[in-house]
Order: sequence, then structure tokens, then C-alpha cells
Amino acid sequence: MHAIRLHAFGPAENLSYERAETPRPGPGQVRIAVAAAGVHLLDTALREGVQGPAPALPELPTIPGREVAGTVDALGDGTDPAWLGKAVVTHLGFAPGGYAEYAVADADRLHPTPPGLDPATAVAMIGTGRTTLGILQFAELGPGSTALVTAAAGGIGTLLVQYAKNAGAAVIALAGGPAKTALAAANGADLALDYTAPDWSDAVRAAYPAGATVLFDSVGGETARTALGLLAPGARHLVFGWSGGPTPLTDADRADLTARGITTPSVLGPAMLRRVGAPDPLRVLETRALAEAAAGRLRPALTRYPLAEAAAAHRALETRATTGKVVLEP
Repeated sequence: MHAIRLHAFGPAENLSYERAETPRPGPGQVRIAVAAAGVHLLDTALREGVQGPAPALPELPTIPGREVAGTVDALGDGTDPAWLGKAVVTHLGFAPGGYAEYAVADADRLHPTPPGLDPATAVAMIGTGRTTLGILQFAELGPGSTALVTAAAGGIGTLLVQYAKNAGAAVIALAGGPAKTALAAANGADLALDYTAPDWSDAVRAAYPAGATVLFDSVGGETARTALGLLAPGARHLVFGWSGGPTPLTDADRADLTARGITTPSVLGPAMLRRVGAPDPLRVLETRALAEAAAGRLRPALTRYPLAEAAAAHRALETRATTGKVVLEP
């Protein structure tokens, strides 16, 4: 088979498209003929050798990638034969192997791909979709809410805009550049603004003088600091990323946020899983995400690359040149 292999940590150019041994499923596993593999920002950090939330960096050489969709073409010992030939989608956890024509997965982590969903959409929902629904547990959106979404044309941001509109909230979307703000508007944002423009906060104040009731923040930096000044008393600041660096808050800023009753609850990791309240919370979120897409309520934006161009996909993701979820297709 062909796969993307990483032989040394470093820049995107270290990802090479080459022949690799086709994997064989072990007991309780299946092999998937991959039709789509998800690319995550965490993949770029691991490629560089930066340890993130994973228990450890992968041993080299490695085939990156943790989200795949395709068709089961082989079974390991003891695996239910009903899976053979099924269209499936799965998150591999921290096990690598997704950037390839074939990948091995535990059968108990598989989801049948809902009818009508193409593999790329299913891959977007199994990872990005489940995280989005996990974050939304803390948002308390409904009629009368005003959501301010940073990175609104990204994978999570796109879904947040759609969900908030479906819930009856007003949505202010921040994105970088006219193409991305147009995408946010097409997804239902009531106000879509380019956060690189110097006066974007003035436009928010003019349109929503009472302030936003929830800030979905994956950017941090000065953008988040400005956005915090646009929140209504008692608003929630939900942080799930910091692509622009830490938010530079002064002691006066913190005192102001406390005085206005603005909270920043933990929304990732253990806090998210505890909120689900189920023995297998990740699977619950994955199932919900796939159902939302199958029903047409959430429609992930996709940026597709051929598998052989994984290095280009990484570069584009790191330079914010993509919209929605980045997907590799063998």
C-alpha cells in the first residue's frame, strides 16, 4: 500500500509518500480500506516533535493520522463477521496509522457510516464534530443568546455557527479575510467580520450593544482580549484553543472580568467527558455528531487533499490557509 511516513520530527517536508507494508488486523480488529483520513492541528505538533495531550510522541518511523473512514476489507480473529464490507468511520485515539490506503482499528470503536454521508464528512464529524458537541455542553444556547465565535470558518467554528443558529441564538462570526467571512455568513452568521480589520470590534458594539452572552474562543491572543471586552455581564468564555498565543490579560483586565461575572469554565479533556455522564463518553459524542450530520443539521466545511499531498495539507493548516476540516483522500 501507499502511506505517508514520518522518519524524523520536523517540518511538513518530512512527510513522505511511499510504499509501506499493508497492515493485518489482530484479534478483535478490522482493516479498513481508507477513503478519507482526517488531519488535525495536533498532527502538526506531533510531526514537529512537540508533545501535546498524547501520552508520548510516536516512535519513528510512523504513519500519522487518527481519524479514518472507509470500508472494512479484512477481519482479525474473533471479530464479528457482520463488519466485513461495511462502510465505517472511527477515531483511532492516539494510535497512529490513518494517513494510508489501509488502516487497522479496534472493532469496538467502529461506527457504521450513516446512509448519505460521504467518508470525508463522516471523518470530520468523528473528531471535530465530537469535540464541537462536547464544547456546546457548556454553552447553554437558545433564543436570546448571542454567540461570538472566533475562527468561525475553521472545522469547529463552522459547526458552532450552524448549531448556534439552529438553537435560535444570534451569531457574531470572526474569521480572517473575505473568503472566510463569506463562508461564515453562508453558514448563518448574523454578523460576519474580518478580525484582521482594525475596527471589527466597533461593528460588534454597534450591532449588539448589550454584548455577547458566550464567547467561543480557539484563537486567544489580542483577538480574544478584544472579544472579552464585548461580552455582556454574566457571559461565558469557552476556551478550546489558542492558535494566536496566550491571551495577554492584565490584572486590571482580570478584575474587570470578575466584576462583570464573566466565567471561563474548563471545557476540554476530563471536564468535557464528565459532563457527558456515560460509561463511554467519547462514543456518545461521536454518535451524536454523526446523527447531527446525517440529519443535515450540521454540515462540516471540508478542505480536501490527495493523500500524496499530506505535506501541503499540513503547511496550509499551519498557515491558516484552509477552511473547515482538512481531509486526505487516497
